[in-house]
Amino acid sequence: MNSALVSWNPDGVEEWERIAPADSAVLMHSLRGFIDAGNTGSLVARQILDGCEPVRVASFDIDQLLDYRSRRPEMTFSVNEFTDYDEPHLHVDLVRDLEDTPFLLLHGFEPDIRWEAYIAEVREIVKRMHVGLTLGTHGIPMAAPHTRPLGVTVHGTPQELLPDAASFFGTAAVPASAMNLMEYRFGQWGLSAVNVAVHVPHYLAQSSYPQAAARAIAAVEDISGLLLDAEGLTDDALVASEEIARQSAESDEVQALVQALEEQYDAFMERREDGIEADGPLPSAEELGAEFEKFLQQQRGDTPPGA
Repeated sequence: MNSALVSWNPDGVEEWERIAPADSAVLMHSLRGFIDAGNTGSLVARQILDGCEPVRVASFDIDQLLDYRSRRPEMTFSVNEFTDYDEPHLHVDLVRDLEDTPFLLLHGFEPDIRWEAYIAEVREIVKRMHVGLTLGTHGIPMAAPHTRPLGVTVHGTPQELLPDAASFFGTAAVPASAMNLMEYRFGQWGLSAVNVAVHVPHYLAQSSYPQAAARAIAAVEDISGLLLDAEGLTDDALVASEEIARQSAESDEVQALVQALEEQYDAFMERREDGIEADGPLPSAEELGAEFEKFLQQQRGDTPPGA
């Protein structure tokens, strides 16, 4: 039953096999990824787990998948001793939505290494658990203001699973991630895989942004038919909004930035509504790639935020 990379919990597997919908089950993956603006994926996972009593189905050996030197977990030091450790993990849990519909949630740390081996194991989980749709959530940094509705890009295969909405992008070269490579491989294997990328204002990308998680949950509901509870994000979103408003009020520079982004966003949306090819002012393919690179540099500490 177990492999070198995955260990199964027999009780969890038995419970899933007893109640899972045949060939129409959903595997949702919301990870703490390297490219996850606003901590969108991890906030979605926390919201789902806090709203139910998860049952462990399987666990990955995260020690084989994590590059500790490039992404060091946090430890808490108090006075003269270490008192806590942000234990890396990667689990598959059986969870339920508000209508008691069971689905699987893959959560924890997105793998840094051995992507192909990890993706092959997820494929085996999908086959064994009779999963019909693999669905992921994350955030991407975008040159858009927080004062406008959060955009979302839904991508994946097959195309009929995707909403009938105009894309913000054409063709872009962006840094790969385990999540996006899994979507690509699943498409090659004829498996259904969709990812929801919420457009997080780039100046908020490195902070927790509960609004992005709530937007991701709404998109997941539309695609999967699941009914998820986003109520717990409301208070956190209010706190985040108040802090953004406070910082904006104290900085003429921030106000000018937001105003410029508002003007660009409004002009872009007006052109789209008029049926005009909107090749600006939102980022072009090259600008989007550059924004990703800047975000990655900030994550690594190569470039100070705002540089």
